[in-house]
Amino acid sequence: MRFSGSDMRLLQVFVAVVEHGGFAAAEGELNLSPSTISNHMSALEERLGMRLCQRGRRGFRLTEEGQSVYAAAARLDTALADFTSEVGEVQGRIGGDLKIGLVDAVSGDPNNRLHEVLARLRTRAPRLGISLSQERPQELQSRVRDGAFHCGIGAFLHQIDGLVHQPLYFEDHGLYCARAHPFFGQEDDRITADMLNGAPYVHRGYWREEDTRAHGFANVQATVYQIEPQFMLIRTGHYIGFLPHHFAEPWVAAGDLRAIAPARHRYRARFDLILPRGQRHTAALREFLRAVDEVWRGVDAEGMAEQGNRILPG
Repeated sequence: MRFSGSDMRLLQVFVAVVEHGGFAAAEGELNLSPSTISNHMSALEERLGMRLCQRGRRGFRLTEEGQSVYAAAARLDTALADFTSEVGEVQGRIGGDLKIGLVDAVSGDPNNRLHEVLARLRTRAPRLGISLSQERPQELQSRVRDGAFHCGIGAFLHQIDGLVHQPLYFEDHGLYCARAHPFFGQEDDRITADMLNGAPYVHRGYWREEDTRAHGFANVQATVYQIEPQFMLIRTGHYIGFLPHHFAEPWVAAGDLRAIAPARHRYRARFDLILPRGQRHTAALREFLRAVDEVWRGVDAEGMAEQGNRILPG
């Protein structure tokens, strides 16, 4: 197939539909009617000779072929941004787009200094476009490895191959319950291991269940992949679960949350900058990495690498 400008437009519509989870949800970004979006999708499927998605009363769902095409389209979009960046470098300026992936609930962490990095980058490369996207840890690693993002920042308990990890900082988590929970008014020494073991617990979907059980939380009643949903479940008063201390702090100060035996039940997450192994860095990415090095220069990276991510036993 010979690629054309109209093909690129069809792919852009397809990517928007995938990232918004359906035709109707993508209307606002694309400024197109559902029927026009549907026509674009049909045209792309005809052009490629394959079915990309299932749509109808059961909702929107990618086919296996659609998942592969979406991954390739994301890589193509990044490659186009890299082309713009490299041309700008030849012209003596930094342009194009820099695509960065992040995990959720990090903006309030005082140890997360990404805003300082981006401020320096903006000063040095005012024409550079910045794209920040939120992803689950495993999906974030995959998208960086596959070239959809130039880099990512997150905590990765289970690392995948093909990436370089640069330690940046630590984030401390504690075990929390809400005001309506039976544990809220009890002294820590009265909350026994058996009581914790029987309490409904919110499990992080990117932890292995054996990791959760090994630390005394066998009664998994809910699974989440992000901090905000976990907080919502804990706030009901029916569940216990881990939250970052910086995230929980305002709710603790208001008397709505409490940490359970914080000296015994804690989780330390090492946040890394991840990059695809062996890939040439564009001028934009090099400038970003220079700013990262300047901002986090004082971090003992060697010591952080030795500690890694771990749940500390009670």
